[in-house]
Amino acid sequence: MKQLVNLMLWASLIALSGCSLIYDKEIEYEYVEPDSYPTLSAVGYAPVNAQSGKDHNEKVLRAMKASKLEAYRELAEQVYGQRLTSQSTVADMVLGNDAMKAKVDGVIRGAQVVRSYPVGDNYATEMTLDMKTVHQLYITVNKPRRVKDVHYY
Repeated sequence: MKQLVNLMLWASLIALSGCSLIYDKEIEYEYVEPDSYPTLSAVGYAPVNAQSGKDHNEKVLRAMKASKLEAYRELAEQVYGQRLTSQSTVADMVLGNDAMKAKVDGVIRGAQVVRSYPVGDNYATEMTLDMKTVHQLYITVNKPRRVKDVHYY
């Protein structure tokens, strides 16, 4: 009787495994390209006199760099958004403490400086980010794709 049960168990396992055939397959992909590409623009500002430096020229160079970094930050905000964290304390139905932090994190590739110029005691840098250039840079590294066709053998 025990042998008959074992035989029936093996027969059912073989029958079940026969139901799930494993096919060799070849998947063909095609690359995806968006319909349109926006161009983003940003302006960064930095005060000249607040910069550390030995003379005015060094302060101007530092303000130029700071304004460029500020423009990059603004582009990153447009592409990735801002992470906001806030905290409020209420005691006896009176707002006691209210704090907010903002954080931007991202990588910007392909941005171009359009103009950099002084504005009073500040320095301004205008930048653009053509998303078509960003897409071209992205596909050289990651090759985005979708399934085009599947061939079973």
